[in-house]
Amino acid sequence: MKKHLLAITVAALAVGGAFAQATDTIAKVKASGTITMGVRDSSGSLAFTLGDGKYTGFHYEVCQHIIANLEKAVGKKLDIKYQLVTSQNRIPLVQNGTVDIECGSTTNNATRQKDVAFANTVYVEEVRIAVKANSGITTIAQLNGKSVATTTGTTSVQLLRKNERATGIDFKEVFGKDHADSFLLLESGRADAFVMDGQILAGNISTAKNPAEYKIVGEPLSVEPIAIMLRKDDPAFKKLADDTIAGMVKTGEMAKLYDKWFMQPIPPKNVKVGLPASEATKAAWANLNDKPAEDYVKK
Repeated sequence: MKKHLLAITVAALAVGGAFAQATDTIAKVKASGTITMGVRDSSGSLAFTLGDGKYTGFHYEVCQHIIANLEKAVGKKLDIKYQLVTSQNRIPLVQNGTVDIECGSTTNNATRQKDVAFANTVYVEEVRIAVKANSGITTIAQLNGKSVATTTGTTSVQLLRKNERATGIDFKEVFGKDHADSFLLLESGRADAFVMDGQILAGNISTAKNPAEYKIVGEPLSVEPIAIMLRKDDPAFKKLADDTIAGMVKTGEMAKLYDKWFMQPIPPKNVKVGLPASEATKAAWANLNDKPAEDYVKK
């Protein structure tokens, strides 16, 4: 029995040691020579696909800066692998080590902070409602009896339901598997509205066949920090990410990068989103932090 208990103890220690080692991203990538970046295919200007396995966007480029500094830290060029993630699987894939750094459009909130960590925020989002311009919908109240699209695994419709202006409003929720699919529900008439991060809405509208057919309406449903996601309990890698971000802000590179992706024409259709940096985003740059969304609603 004692031998059996000893074997269990040794096995448990081995598993614990393996887990601890797995959370040391810098050591992991140094040993493997590879880092895996979680990417999105339709997260507006933050992250999107160019096709043929190529990705780009504001958060994508911030992550490339972080990886460049990671390469300096490990003393060698890394092989960057791209893992397409969805709103549903992004957190588990970071937790289990499949993805080392997730560079999409993830809201940093208190619930998620129990499972993962976030780099300091460089983009603060407003959740809004997109509709067809000829729909006549301009307020939350007019969604009563309508179909509202959102992306599976996101927080947007939860926010809509909790909003005081939605009291007594009854609508049908329809789900897209990703943001492009959700916008298609609006485009095809299967949904009367699409509730999501404003820049994702603006990005999808800007690349639609006829952008003038859509508009973003109503007051913001919430203000949320959107951040690059990392594994929890990995202070060395988080510090490297945060130091990279601080350096980009200090040199003005962050502001230039924002202008590039939100105010200038971008691929693949060479159109611009036209979304100036909000006061909340500028405040995040001025006081870098990884506070969750709950802190943004405190009075």
